[in-house]
Amino acid sequence: MTDRSLQLPVEDTTIPTIDWSVGIAYRRLKAATILGSLWVGVAALHLISWGYLLAWAIASIFCLRALKLVTTKVAPPPSFIPPQTYPFISLAIAAKNEAAVITNLVESLCNLDYPADRYEVWAIDDDSTDRTPEILDKLAQKYPQLQVLHRTQRDIGGKSAALNQVLSLMQGDIIGVFDADAQVAPDFLYQVLAYFQSETVGAIQLRKAIVNSETNFLTRGQRAEMALDAYLQQQRTSSGGIGELRGNGQFVRRTALDGCDGWNEETITDDLDLTIRLHLTGWEIELMPYPPVGEEGVTTLKALWHQRNRWAEGGFQRYLDYWQAISSNRMGTKKTLDLLSFLSIQYLLPPAGIPDLLMALWLKHPPLLLPMTASLGVALPLWASWVGLRRSYQQANRQVSIATLFTQTAIGSLFILHWLIVMPLAIARMAILPKRLKWVKTLRQADLRSAVKKNTRDPL
Repeated sequence: MTDRSLQLPVEDTTIPTIDWSVGIAYRRLKAATILGSLWVGVAALHLISWGYLLAWAIASIFCLRALKLVTTKVAPPPSFIPPQTYPFISLAIAAKNEAAVITNLVESLCNLDYPADRYEVWAIDDDSTDRTPEILDKLAQKYPQLQVLHRTQRDIGGKSAALNQVLSLMQGDIIGVFDADAQVAPDFLYQVLAYFQSETVGAIQLRKAIVNSETNFLTRGQRAEMALDAYLQQQRTSSGGIGELRGNGQFVRRTALDGCDGWNEETITDDLDLTIRLHLTGWEIELMPYPPVGEEGVTTLKALWHQRNRWAEGGFQRYLDYWQAISSNRMGTKKTLDLLSFLSIQYLLPPAGIPDLLMALWLKHPPLLLPMTASLGVALPLWASWVGLRRSYQQANRQVSIATLFTQTAIGSLFILHWLIVMPLAIARMAILPKRLKWVKTLRQADLRSAVKKNTRDPL
């Protein structure tokens, strides 16, 4: 890396060494053990006289933590103080068959309101079979900031491998990663740097906004879901919990990334995996609420199914891989408790509901987990969607009616119910079937329009 100092505070402590390969083995066995223990434990609660008391006690503990979460005050975003020398920033776009959208993002990133000699854009053509390579090569002739790396069939691995391959070529002290359909504000980098003025911040995640939110029910639901996620992220970090990366619109210090040995090539969700690695090595992750990074929401049930199964599997996989380091409290008590709380709510509660319902029907009494499901699975998402949506409108200085907020919250609350199906099936599949790293392209609306035109011109 060239001598282009960050000119921002950098953590001056020794990052603890971790063998990241420890824990990756026996994922299927670990998933099966957790799922089996969960089912047996829930069934046993129905068969003992004090099962209801224990269930209510557990629900009370989680509800108290949720209450603390929602009552935490969020600090205002930091103000940017211009440095003497602007840090050099590298922006990466991992693109595979993205001819429909790649031009818009490249042109946006190459025309940012930021010193042109202090940033670069790397587009990674990951063995595309459409016009993506040709488009990127033409854009590279037009924009001096743009560098293109072409990967071929000989280059193994997915997105993580592509990012690791280009990392050694990047000159930036801060690395930003975008999906090909991302949309950004021209001056967003200044607000990004404001967060990195804190020496403890190793990464930030831009709030994600759905740009095609009015397309159908699915995209409207994703709009509320992104607002819900942003709200929970802000509340968690403000209360001492962990912030998480979400892939598109993530920025990481190079020093923090080097301490994590780059991106994990043995996972299908590089962002969620890197989240755990960063926290285990002592870094903080913050959410930048405004300006957001725009992206297209999926518009079909098939695309949603593939996307959410990948998220569920990758999210649960990181607990299987890093359970030893997490349980040793390397992150600190607040972060460990926060992480375990959301493990229980997001990943364990949905599959636990199946034996709970079956035993309740068999023994003809109410489900034991009903209080936890009602409070954490219904009430908390409702509140988080409502406040998250309201915040997003306030940050954009847009007026919104109570009726509109109510409608969008209701749609979001119905939409997120799909996790009650996705999560149990994903964990069960991980416990039974061997892992297959399969890339499934997320179709953009431009792709769908092109397919319709092609089918119209060339009917079968």
